[in-house]
Amino acid sequence: KDYGNAFIVVLYINVMVELNIDANEVKKKMDRKEKFILLDVRTKWERDIVKLEDNKFIPIQEGEERYKELDKKKEIICYCHHGNRSLIAAQFLHEKGFKAKSMNGGIEYWAYAIDKNMRRY
Repeated sequence: KDYGNAFIVVLYINVMVELNIDANEVKKKMDRKEKFILLDVRTKWERDIVKLEDNKFIPIQEGEERYKELDKKKEIICYCHHGNRSLIAAQFLHEKGFKAKSMNGGIEYWAYAIDKNMRRY
């Protein structure tokens, strides 16, 4: 039997688990005043609508040119609208040696579960 595809699926799932962080955990980190970089990887027009208290804004399209602006000593938590682009960014940063994670569900989930008064789009 060929188990190659099953291995790839398991590996993919492990990477996704390793790179994801729940929005509620991010909120706890903020409340505890932990030092980390909250990285918004959305577009400027999305950021103009709504944003979290972030430390850094690097649109995903500029990530390859600007990732060296980030501090490798700090944990980086990426976020976008739904969590797809931030997962790509976290994977990219992880491959470059950063301690990076993606916030599950993005700012949409944050607005739904944590800050119900936050503007949604």
